[in-house]
Amino acid sequence: MKKSDIGLVGLAVMGENLVMNMESKGFTVTVYNRTAQKVTNFINGRAAGKNIRGAYSFQELADSLEKPRKIMMMVKAGSAVDQLIDQLLPYLEEGDILIDGGNSHFPDTIRRTQYVESKGLLYVGTGVSGGEEGALNGPSMMPGGSPAAWPYVKPIFQAICAKVEDGAACCDWVGENGAGHFVKMVHNGIEYGDMQLICEAYQLMRDLLKMSDDEMHEAFKKWNETELDSYLIEITRDILAYKDEDGSPLVEKILDTAGQKGTGKWTGIAALDEGVPLTLIGEAVFSRCLSAMKDERVKAAEVFGRKIPEFTGDKEAFVEAIRQALFASKIISYAQGYILMRTAAKTYGWNLNYGGIALMWRGGCIIRSAFLSKIKDAYDKNPELSNLLLDPYFKETIEKLLPAWRTVAATAMQYGVPAPAMSAALSYFDGYTTACLPANLLQAQRDYFGAHTYERVDQPRGKFFHTNWTGHGGDTAASTYNA
Repeated sequence: MKKSDIGLVGLAVMGENLVMNMESKGFTVTVYNRTAQKVTNFINGRAAGKNIRGAYSFQELADSLEKPRKIMMMVKAGSAVDQLIDQLLPYLEEGDILIDGGNSHFPDTIRRTQYVESKGLLYVGTGVSGGEEGALNGPSMMPGGSPAAWPYVKPIFQAICAKVEDGAACCDWVGENGAGHFVKMVHNGIEYGDMQLICEAYQLMRDLLKMSDDEMHEAFKKWNETELDSYLIEITRDILAYKDEDGSPLVEKILDTAGQKGTGKWTGIAALDEGVPLTLIGEAVFSRCLSAMKDERVKAAEVFGRKIPEFTGDKEAFVEAIRQALFASKIISYAQGYILMRTAAKTYGWNLNYGGIALMWRGGCIIRSAFLSKIKDAYDKNPELSNLLLDPYFKETIEKLLPAWRTVAATAMQYGVPAPAMSAALSYFDGYTTACLPANLLQAQRDYFGAHTYERVDQPRGKFFHTNWTGHGGDTAASTYNA
């Protein structure tokens, strides 16, 4: 009997759908699940009559696979992955490949790659984006880990992933050890930013312009035919049109407390570790935290009794301004995400293909959008581009959008409608394009209270000075400028 091309452990919704996807592309798959009944149910249900076989032990799983064996683990991130690796290793041999397709934290993937390679095997940590629908019909995949594993998993991954208009696969090798999971983490951080920006646009239309859900549905429908054409705008359009059983908009009955799985938080922490100003995504994460304080917010709203004044401007023009502000902020979100990837690549020694990453995100994933092709073009033209804003297309676009962006941010503040991500994006742009920031005063303060030294504009970079500001502080300086 022909052996299976790949094995998969973990038959939750993502695992099941990936198996169905692989089989539909001509691969034979062996499945295993800790709860044996799930294997039986799957084999006799969705997988009946297909080239999918069940295994009820790790030995059976290993024996069923073509060598080098490829086993994809679709289990919850964290200790469960480590436990599964240790359970599988005794049944595998040199050159076999373990694949983690979950949302693992990239430092764990760096550690696991080293551990599995030390046992003579190969390891792949791949981000898989697109949710259950993507898993079934074509996700975006971001693999990293042991480079020697790529030729073996490439035919399967590129067959099952999403394809863009020209047929290019939304999956390519990202880089060594934890690079794939790092890129997936940044993808999720940008997803947090995109969702928050859309929610801010929605709140401005609902609470300031007093638009109905049907009117907002029409606005998002139109926006999806512009540069904002994307999966998240598309689903927002559909959500706003969806009616509950009584005919009223369902979205307005959903409690305004957002959940999160932690990838946005990890992106923010990685940015702090790398010293990258990931301000928009940071605000998006904190906005979810603030939303979770529902009871406290209700009390605070009663205490302050704030009312949003009636909007007196041109409603239609302001809706267009919101669209432009949303687009401008979205560009900032991607620019910040790319700076984080560039900085981390230097730290961890990854050779990332930035244009290729934009291509991987163009289809299958949650942040897929038309303007990602512009990001790909920018990095294809200049692989060393330090900031997306310096690319001619994005520079010109931001300059056109800037007046509307400022109007929306100022109006939101003036009327008291929270727009933290849009405002943070604009503040970042203004800071990034300001040649002289007030950090000279900040550094003087640090030198005053902690003798942390400073550089001077009239002296070469790298030469440090300390001033005895009070006359009785002494001349001893701290040994590190960044203390």
